[in-house]
Amino acid sequence: MAYWNVVCVVAGTGALGLPYALRQGGWFGLFIFFLSWAMSIYTGVILIRCLYAKTGYRMSTFKEISTTCFGSIGGWVTFFFLAWILLGAPTLYMVLAGQNLHQLCEGTVAELNQKYWTVIMCVVIGIPFVLVKSMKEVAWMSAFGSVATVVVVLIVLVMSCMDQSAQFAKGVTHDAVIWDQFPAALATISFSFGGNVIYPHVEASMAKPKQWPWVIGCGLSTCAFLYLLCAVPGYYIYGTTTVNPIYNNIPAGVGQTIAIVLITVHVLMAAPLLTTALSLDLEDMLNITVDRFGKWKEFFIRACLRIAIVVVVGIAACFIPYFSLLMGLIGSFSNCVLIFVFPILYYFKLTGFRNKHIIEILWCFLTILMGIVGLIFGTKDAIEGLIQETQGGGSS
Repeated sequence: MAYWNVVCVVAGTGALGLPYALRQGGWFGLFIFFLSWAMSIYTGVILIRCLYAKTGYRMSTFKEISTTCFGSIGGWVTFFFLAWILLGAPTLYMVLAGQNLHQLCEGTVAELNQKYWTVIMCVVIGIPFVLVKSMKEVAWMSAFGSVATVVVVLIVLVMSCMDQSAQFAKGVTHDAVIWDQFPAALATISFSFGGNVIYPHVEASMAKPKQWPWVIGCGLSTCAFLYLLCAVPGYYIYGTTTVNPIYNNIPAGVGQTIAIVLITVHVLMAAPLLTTALSLDLEDMLNITVDRFGKWKEFFIRACLRIAIVVVVGIAACFIPYFSLLMGLIGSFSNCVLIFVFPILYYFKLTGFRNKHIIEILWCFLTILMGIVGLIFGTKDAIEGLIQETQGGGSS
């Protein structure tokens, strides 16, 4: 179940966005892709190792690690980035779900405004989110969401290959590298491996926590394999006309409709995992426990907190309906820091610097550099794009 949790949260929208990331950065983006994959596995392992840095005690959250390392200010800075991704990613998912349902129902008796569908999707994810308590209880949703992602990837792969002759007849162009759009591509790639925010909760739910390196390694490798099945054929066949999400490139018909339905199922399964991780952090900070309040009062307080989270997600999704730009902003501003920078800073602070091999130190500095580049330039590009779309009234 821990493996399925990782695959469900990390895969899905990443697979849909990576062909577009290659369009942004060119074929050189594949090098960054493999680099990000290796770095994400490494930082996922050392992040959990940091939880056990204190002898005989396991820290429970990202924020607690940061507070231990850098005091209360460091803890709150980390929580800011955590909240950004744990609210931002579900918002992104609700934008995608709303767009998909609007697209599917357009021209039928079920046709509704995209914002109405977004609100309905928020209610759908809000029900399991409010009723279940921990990551272990929502693990079954991960398995369904992961299977849906695999089927979508296969549909996109088959349909795009069938469309190859028609696209090549039109003339398809590719780029080796596009330097000015490269930070945006890095942001999308980093979003595709963004799971650090839930790793402490997933590892806590495992019966055998020592198997975590195998879980993270196998989980992210599975995601990387699925990504390659989408990204390489997608960009090769559609070139500079590649869009995000990629299933909007494939020919309209039954295959595209099934892909849209299944990816909607996936995001509806993945969103409660992220909101649950945020809620667990907040409940821990506010000491919302059965021992303190009793069974029914604790449930009522927890339900009110989680309903408030769903409302915030719904409002944001309705007012920022730009999928690809929102993916870039979340990926660059939060994921670049939470995946590539913070875990290594914690690792050095808690376990020392001088006792590391020079190769590991160089690898760590390269990882931090990649995170900082993505944070600064990717965030700048995404904000400029959002301003342009908002002022121009377009959609992405």
